Amino acid sequence: MQLANEFRHAYSIASGPDLAAVLTPIATSNNPDRLRSFYQYTNIQYLTKDLQANLFHGKNLKVPKPEQAAWVDIFAAYWEAVGEVLKCEGRHPGASATAIFTAWKKVANALIKGYAGSNGLPAWTLPCLYTVGKFLRTFAIKADLEVASQGSSDFGFQDDLAVDVEENANLEEAARIINRMFTLCLSDRAPLEESRKWGIYETTNLLFKTYFKINSVGLTKNLLRAINAQSHELPPLDAFPKSHIVTFEYYLGVIHFLDEQYTKAEEHLTNAWRMCHRDAYKNRELILTYLIPCHLVTTHTLPSKQLLAPFPRLEQTFRPLSNCIRKGDLVGFDQAMSAGEAEFVKRRIYLPLERGRDIALRNLFRKVFIAGGFEESKDGQPPIRRTRVPVAEFAAALRIGTHATGRTRVDIDEVECLLANLIYKGLMKGYIARERGMVVLSKNNTAFPGTGV
Repeated sequence: MQLANEFRHAYSIASGPDLAAVLTPIATSNNPDRLRSFYQYTNIQYLTKDLQANLFHGKNLKVPKPEQAAWVDIFAAYWEAVGEVLKCEGRHPGASATAIFTAWKKVANALIKGYAGSNGLPAWTLPCLYTVGKFLRTFAIKADLEVASQGSSDFGFQDDLAVDVEENANLEEAARIINRMFTLCLSDRAPLEESRKWGIYETTNLLFKTYFKINSVGLTKNLLRAINAQSHELPPLDAFPKSHIVTFEYYLGVIHFLDEQYTKAEEHLTNAWRMCHRDAYKNRELILTYLIPCHLVTTHTLPSKQLLAPFPRLEQTFRPLSNCIRKGDLVGFDQAMSAGEAEFVKRRIYLPLERGRDIALRNLFRKVFIAGGFEESKDGQPPIRRTRVPVAEFAAALRIGTHATGRTRVDIDEVECLLANLIYKGLMKGYIARERGMVVLSKNNTAFPGTGV
């Protein structure tokens, strides 16, 4: 049996990734019949005996009896799940994604049970835990889609968003099982070199992904509290594989982003961006989806053309807004927000992007300041920009920026309110002298902080 040979080879060299590959419920291009040959090799009556004889055949493979029993239980559940997969592939009567999910739950539970106790599976087999958890999530999503399609002919799939909690019943059950995997890793008391704690971030990332999918982002806080409580017992973050840390930093950034803690979000997303492999195109695009709005809120900076060039979707999403903000085109900004509203809401970036209107207004008023020119120099001193600007000039600029018609009245009180708001937010430095109808701005190129004037 080819699958048994792969198992023995992986176990003999203690390779977790190779062992996890054995447990994948998919055929490979090199061996398209791997699932069928495994399933047809035995039957339910002789399943346990055949697995025991084939998996541990040979004198060179030394596996303790408790581990042998655990692997027999795991592969017995795997055999049943493979049967359901093959039924679906062959479109047999009664085959369903729900049946696959139900069978795969048994694989996950058998694997979790195998790690229990002092004689449990060794820590180097942890990649199996992630692989089984990953497919548990995949099968749960397919089962929920199947249930939804049977209940309604009008169902729209949305990435990482839940339309109805009831439509995610199987995925919620999968989350509970993956949470047991998380606890299994976090609560291990073995020495670090042979501890399951090395799987903590991989299982955490899988739970993050699942909680986002079922629209239960609040549950991620429980995971973070548990990790923080055990942080003194965990290996240092930089000791884990980069792939674990990049994903963890990304989700941590998005969680802070959704809590409107943009400075913390920017820190974690920047870490993820710096560590992400340059060829991981999709991951880099996801990071930028949230990092760009963070920069807009925290540093009032816009993405460059060079940054967006490799990502056409992001170029289409952010370029119209960036152009309008840079030009101070308030009407164009509002139109771009309306045009991209569906995508912005879906990605949960609408509110921080909406703050870009203040930046656009700042840039519009900055043009008024620059157009005002310089005051006359005195005693050979270098000229300085005019720092006393009539409110009426800002009102005129606002009429232009909002494409106001001749009949449209721009209220001076409204203009003063907008100016006061920009000063309060630190986008302008100065004060309003209402009795004179003047705005007195800061000298020494600090009137509009961060812009050089």
